[in-house]
Amino acid sequence: MDLDKILSDAVKMAAEVGEIQMESFRSPQLRMDTKTTQYDVVTEVDKACEDYLVREISKRYPEHSIIGEETGKHVHEGAEWEWVVDPLDGTNSYSQGLPIFCVSIGVRYKGEPVVGVVYAPYLDELFTAVKGKGAQMQQGLCMGEPLPGDRLHVSQKTDLGECVVASGFPYDKATNPANNITNSAKVIPLVRGFRRMGSCAYDMCSVAMGTIDVYWELDLKEYDCCAGIVIVREAGGIIKPFREDRHISIIAGNETLVEKIGALVE
Repeated sequence: MDLDKILSDAVKMAAEVGEIQMESFRSPQLRMDTKTTQYDVVTEVDKACEDYLVREISKRYPEHSIIGEETGKHVHEGAEWEWVVDPLDGTNSYSQGLPIFCVSIGVRYKGEPVVGVVYAPYLDELFTAVKGKGAQMQQGLCMGEPLPGDRLHVSQKTDLGECVVASGFPYDKATNPANNITNSAKVIPLVRGFRRMGSCAYDMCSVAMGTIDVYWELDLKEYDCCAGIVIVREAGGIIKPFREDRHISIIAGNETLVEKIGALVE
């Protein structure tokens, strides 16, 4: 399978999803509902974007499996290729009219993430990576053709006191004591700044770009971080799990900062 062809198709899909998102952004007619808790929001746009992605992936790659946030697993038995998509990462921000939201498209081969595409349409930032070929950020996708991009590399800082870090909190934060609040209270006094941007995919791309020095979060799902894992790794970073009982719980950044945050969070 040609990874460059997969990347090209994923970028085209991301551009289309970005248009769908922007059509309803800050619209007073936006319809929304909740899922697991009152904090876990879903909009009609999440569903429309995932419907588009599932339809397009199935048409272009009929033998590949798909995992989507809204519609779950579309499995082809024996498939070695799997698309893992979050149609609208940052739904809370999107529904509030805040500009950090994106579509995240990851592709796995035999369980390993090998292609990552994240597109933040309001910011017009496109992040891409293919295993073994590095990671890039480009702009201009909203005009139909991305401009030449910049090769990404994670921050080289080693002193937490110089770092701006990012994290997030799970939807069951009101009922589960493993809610990252204690972790954040340990880290915040030791760092220059703390950001909670509300999109795992965008947080991980920010780590790859070096605008965020290190990121951690617990209770993630595979569609949150599949694309971001490829992008961070191809930007020279590492991904380290830090607990096993809260779905996917990871730290992303350079090796030194990951180890320092890993000594603080649980």
